[in-house]
Amino acid sequence: MRLAILTSRIRVEEKLLIEVLKRRAIDFEIIDDGELLFDLTQMPERWRAFDAVLCRSVSQSRGLAVSHVLEHWGLPVFNTAAVTALCNDKLLTTLALLRAGVPTPRTMLAFDESHTIEGIEQLGYPVVLKPITGSWGRLLARINDRDAAEAVVEHQETLGSYQHHVHYVQEYINKPQRDIRAFVIGNRTICAIYRSSEHWVTNTARGAVTANCPVTPELDELCVRAAQAVGGGILAIDVLEDAERGFLVNEINATMEFRNSIAPTGVDIPDEMLAYVVQQTLGTRFSPSTDADLLCPVREEVLR
Repeated sequence: MRLAILTSRIRVEEKLLIEVLKRRAIDFEIIDDGELLFDLTQMPERWRAFDAVLCRSVSQSRGLAVSHVLEHWGLPVFNTAAVTALCNDKLLTTLALLRAGVPTPRTMLAFDESHTIEGIEQLGYPVVLKPITGSWGRLLARINDRDAAEAVVEHQETLGSYQHHVHYVQEYINKPQRDIRAFVIGNRTICAIYRSSEHWVTNTARGAVTANCPVTPELDELCVRAAQAVGGGILAIDVLEDAERGFLVNEINATMEFRNSIAPTGVDIPDEMLAYVVQQTLGTRFSPSTDADLLCPVREEVLR
């Protein structure tokens, strides 16, 4: 098997994937998405050499565009362009979850200032105002009162791009200073972490601390349903804990980061990812490694 790894830059996650590829003797090539030039009328010989592509682009728009082209030429891409497009857009993700009956926070959508304020007050303060695209907890705003609502929505209307003129308003969930990130590969939740922070935004990119979260049958069933709702694959499911309603699926990430989740869970996430790619591409699966003495030195070297 020959695998292409599409990436914008080599992060810790890509280094970990490379170590697994070398250990498993899987032939691969790292391809910089910024250096690509496609003639859409014909598939270049370079790409005919690959059995599959693992998309790890940092740029959502670039990764999605390349995935569409490669799938047009018949190459299997992980995750598929359709799944990636759904997960990149919070509105489309919410609609997919609602269609599948997956519990998710109540959400309002509006397109001008007055109706957005109306929607906010229907939900009741506080609420969370989000852009429909983006990651790492950027440009989120918790709105605590009408004065703040009017100011933030006016700023979005005046200064934001066209995407920020689509006002996605979500109820604020009073979570216990943490959320859950669960990793679903295929039809199972391989592991999960708590992301804890004194700040209401609990992304690790914003400084949240990680700890192992037990994957109960309830959590596994919910996360697999959420993954299937957007088409399945290699996905990170963000889950909120509500005191009355229990687990609520908040967002789904199709190009997940996992560097901070291996140690607390004890699960070799990149090994599991590549096992899934091989199985889906060739119909065979290698058994994930369990030799801690083999794996730990690799991780320590890469993470330095």
